[in-house]
Amino acid sequence: MHTTTFSELNLPSNLQQAIDDLGYTELTAVQHIALPLTLSGKDVAGQGRTGTGKTATFLISIFNRLLTCEAKQGRTPQHPRAVVIAPTRELVIQIGQDAVKLGKHTDLKVHTVYGGVDYEKQRKAFDEGVDVLIGTPGRLIDYLKKGCYRLNRTEIMVLDEADRMFDLGFIKDIRFMLRRLPKYNERQALLFSATLSHRVMELAYEHMNNPEKLQAEEGDITASGITESLYHTGMEEKFPLLVHLLREDQVSRGMIFINEKRDGEKVARQLARYGFKVGILSGDVRQKKRMRILSDFTDGKLQLLVATDVASRGIHVDAVSHVFNYDLPEDAENYVHRIGRTARAGSTGTAVSFACERFCFGLPDIEAYIKHAIPVGYVDEEALKIGEPTHIKATAEGMKHEDRAVKHGQGKAPHKHTPARRPRRRPAKKT
Repeated sequence: MHTTTFSELNLPSNLQQAIDDLGYTELTAVQHIALPLTLSGKDVAGQGRTGTGKTATFLISIFNRLLTCEAKQGRTPQHPRAVVIAPTRELVIQIGQDAVKLGKHTDLKVHTVYGGVDYEKQRKAFDEGVDVLIGTPGRLIDYLKKGCYRLNRTEIMVLDEADRMFDLGFIKDIRFMLRRLPKYNERQALLFSATLSHRVMELAYEHMNNPEKLQAEEGDITASGITESLYHTGMEEKFPLLVHLLREDQVSRGMIFINEKRDGEKVARQLARYGFKVGILSGDVRQKKRMRILSDFTDGKLQLLVATDVASRGIHVDAVSHVFNYDLPEDAENYVHRIGRTARAGSTGTAVSFACERFCFGLPDIEAYIKHAIPVGYVDEEALKIGEPTHIKATAEGMKHEDRAVKHGQGKAPHKHTPARRPRRRPAKKT
């Protein structure tokens, strides 16, 4: 079955209508290889770099199956017909949003569960019934143990970003979930991962029905539409060079990745003071604030997003033109995930990396992993003259309250506790 467009897949009319509404026409490399197999009911373990349409692949497969096949005998509204497991809250939210769009012409109910938001509100949604359940491992298991839903009538299971599950220590939780699904030959299982390592394939062969191992494209694992460059800089040169490049390219939507939260806060604060509309995402930003920052970034209210690797996967924002590795990642795989935030679904983008004396040691591993050298750019000393900040009191969205109190980049945030009073000295006794 060789297809190049969605219209050739003979999908249900209401699903095809949603695909047309979204403007999907030609299949991506992943979809071209995987969809003929997944739509026929086969188990698939697919490898494909980020931004190649993996999410649409498994969601279309889910909706096609649920719309063309009868539910299992004995199934109740509390038996989800499809379950998608993803490693991060951001990824769950994004998958859920895409699922709602694809299912808008159907009566199938989509429900997402993840930490950091109202627990009781998510629990009550199970009372109304769930067809497609999407969630992070911890929250899925929590509701499962409380009897909010059951897995023994599930027809299709998807494990997304499988390699990331191992990195985050979720593998025991994943096995717990998989063992409560119907037998491997009584349901369909789809696994997608940026890398099909030995441990990922071991999991696949243990819980899947003779899965087809697929690789979207040969050669470089970074998208062909990304223009990469590298600058060898000193630590103190990185920020002025970043400001220069942002100005020179007139970046309207860019992401800046750093390795440590404290450095990210410093960079975000400085960018705000140079007049950029910037938000920051790190592990301790509360979920509601994270969602608001991502929404503002998506809507164009923020032009830059500073993020730690907690956000390098699971953020799918269209039209990100530039990705900056302010710090080179210490894990070579994270380089691919970071720059994959641009040039999504066949578009083009720019990825710029700074190799300073602190993080340059990871460069050989990165270039070995991506199988090519990153072109090196020249740092012009004139480019480092960026002038004085123009918005002294500005701050970044997502900064802590105590960070906002720091003025003009000088001094420290106020102490939370009032220092103890010095004891009064007693007068000396008269003799």
